[in-house]
Amino acid sequence: MQRLFILIAGMPGSGKSLVVQVARELGLSVYNMGDVVREETLKRYGQITHDLMVNVSRVLRIERGDEIIALKTIERIHSDEKIVVVDGVRSLKEVEVFRRHGDTVIVAVHASPRARFKRLLARKRPGDPESYEEFARRDLTELSFGLGDVIALADYMVVNEGTIEEALSKARNILLGLVREHGGNTG
Repeated sequence: MQRLFILIAGMPGSGKSLVVQVARELGLSVYNMGDVVREETLKRYGQITHDLMVNVSRVLRIERGDEIIALKTIERIHSDEKIVVVDGVRSLKEVEVFRRHGDTVIVAVHASPRARFKRLLARKRPGDPESYEEFARRDLTELSFGLGDVIALADYMVVNEGTIEEALSKARNILLGLVREHGGNTG
């Protein structure tokens, strides 16, 4: 049986980390595509900021092609891992890279812009927007990479407008179903 890539996509603040949390609880391997960009940003600039990461993400795609971040992520995956969760897929070209290396399922996490903005303000991570205008610009940047296309073509959707427990339950049901369907075991 081929490897299964469970690709997680969603706008900033939608709750992708909740799906990742459940995946880890189930003992699944999780790889974050942003780690590739973070490492390259640190290598090029000696520091990591949101703006630098966006710039490096664009430059990497210009220098090495739209598939580079997905290819670099695949290089990190251990050959014996049957089911792999990949957080942060942003384009259909990236999805195609994973399809060339195994079966793929896209799980999108959706929340309204209002809910996402409130979450981003509350979590106060470095680089999170401090105004709605900044938030809207960030959304447009994400969409410019092709994220909207990935979300639109998702196989599963976790609508994260209620409680954290509801989102975790939805994610758990989806991931457990995929693991069973693919003949995997959870930890």
